[in-house]
This record gives sequence, C-alpha cells and structure tokens, in this order.
Amino acid sequence: MDPKKQPKIIQQNKKEILEKSKKDETRREKDQETAGSSSPSLSKRGKKVAVPPTKATGTEYKKGAKKRTNGDISSKPGDIKHKKRKAEKAAVASAPAPPTEEDIWFDDVDPADIEAAIGPEAARIARRQLGQNESGITLEKEQAFNGLTKALALDCEMVGVGPSGEESIAARVSLVNQYGKCVYDKFVKPTEPVTDYRTAVSGVRPEHLKRGEELEVVRSEVAAMLKGRILVGHALHNDLKVLFLDHPRKKIRDTQKYKPFKQQVKSGRPSLKLLSEKILGIRVQKAEHCSIQDAQAAMRLYIMVKRDWESMARDRRPPASAQDRRSEDA
Repeated sequence: MDPKKQPKIIQQNKKEILEKSKKDETRREKDQETAGSSSPSLSKRGKKVAVPPTKATGTEYKKGAKKRTNGDISSKPGDIKHKKRKAEKAAVASAPAPPTEEDIWFDDVDPADIEAAIGPEAARIARRQLGQNESGITLEKEQAFNGLTKALALDCEMVGVGPSGEESIAARVSLVNQYGKCVYDKFVKPTEPVTDYRTAVSGVRPEHLKRGEELEVVRSEVAAMLKGRILVGHALHNDLKVLFLDHPRKKIRDTQKYKPFKQQVKSGRPSLKLLSEKILGIRVQKAEHCSIQDAQAAMRLYIMVKRDWESMARDRRPPASAQDRRSEDA
C-alpha cells in the first residue's frame, strides 16, 4: 500500500467509527424514551431528566406542597394528617343517625330480622322492648326437661278483698322447674268477694276466676309438688301466706333476701324487676305481671349463683342428727 494514502484511510475509518457510535447512542436514547415515558431517561451526559407532571400527579408538584428527597416525591406529615382529619369529619357527617326507641315501634318482628335489615343498634332496642337480653340469657331453656326437678320456683298473682281491697287472696299460682319450664299454672276461685282485681298489675280478670280451681285443691297439689324440694321465689312469704302453706326454711331460696344480690344492686329490699334488669339484663313486669315469667326470673337468678348459694347454705346449716335426717327423708 502507498504510504502516502495510509493516513487518509486511517482518518476515514476513524470518522466512520465515530459517526456509527453517535448513531448507536442516538438510537439507544430513543429506545429508552419509548420504553418508559413516565420514568426519567438519561441524556448524552448521563444526567437524570425529570418527568413532567401528569394529570394524576400534577398536584404533587405544587410549590411548597411537596419536597424531593433523593429523587423521590414525599408528602409533608402535616398534609397527610390534615387530609386524614378531613376524611374522618366527612365520614362522621355522612353517617346516618342511630335509631331511637321511637323509630322501633313494631313489636311483632324478630330482633334477628331487625338486625339484618336495619342494624345491631335497632336490634338491641327491639330486644329491650321485648324484655329480651342482649347477652343471650333466656328465662326458659328450649328442648329441656319439662318435669319436676330438685328445685321449683313459685309465684302467685293476687287480688284484693275486703272493704278497701287491701287484703290479698291467691288468684293464680304458677310453678316452673329449674329450666324455666312451667309445670303448674292454675287460676284460683276466690274464697270471698273480690273488691279489687288489680288487673293493671296482676293481669287477672273476672272471667279468669270464674273458671278457676278451688283453693284447697290448688293448695294440696302445690304442697305435694314442693315436698322435699328446694323452693325458689321472690318475697316468698307473701306467696306462702295466701296459699296457707309452710316450707322448711333451710330449703327456701328467696332472691329478695340473698345478700350478694342486695349488694350488687345496692338495695336492702330489691324488687324482682330490679334484679332481673340489673343482673339478668331482662325486663319483666313492664305492664301486667305474669306469675310464670316472675317464677322463671327468680329461678334464673338462683341458677346463676346456685353453686355459691348452696355452699353458703351448707355452711350455715348445723350438723344434722340421725333423727333429723330420718325426718327429712320422710
């Protein structure tokens, strides 16, 4: 090769290589721009190029609202807290007002259906109006034994006799077993003229007593059922008085006189209504009384504390002699 032509060829080759390198670099830059328009691309000098704000992220580039840290956009803590408080206020303002007792006026709908349709708060109101408990405590156990058990609860409804109707006689007698099942319920024919039926409280009406049973029959039947059993009730001295019955004191469980109950509700002579509402969470005696329901409430109170109550009763009981045991068995 001619030595004079060699430098020209070398320069020409260098020029072609340089142009090819520039074309390759330009092609790579175009490929990067096409592949990720939302991510920063490198310029010829290798510097990062900021991506222009889009509609979705435009607000993030407002002056003083955001700051850039190591190439990332982050929100100020104050802005996040402000937006969170604003969202919470909007949620509270848009939330519907909770239902009141005036809103739940229907009394023939199952609370479970009300809860599914309106919500749990409405169901709680409905249960209170029906005398049901939110914790699931019921006065009668379903699918339970419906015969006589070791403990029976007694309650009587009474009517007034005498000139002013202040004296009481038995009008209805009910007994339930320890599961709340009614095992006896009869109206009683009056032994003297009734001057005050006390219907608003007793629920007793003249037609009830017309088909009632004779007092002596009721008295005999109840005495036979209670023999040898624990008698549960509330203020039982009143019930036993109108039935002309007596019962061994060691076998009486009177919810009005049980000290832990009195301490719990802070009353020296608590009513059955108060005990049921505060301890069972069940409302009884809202209007006319029902002797079955009252007996069930007393029994349920007893069953809740049965172990402790019986332990206290055993501790107070003096040692029984052989003669006492024989008479008790008889």
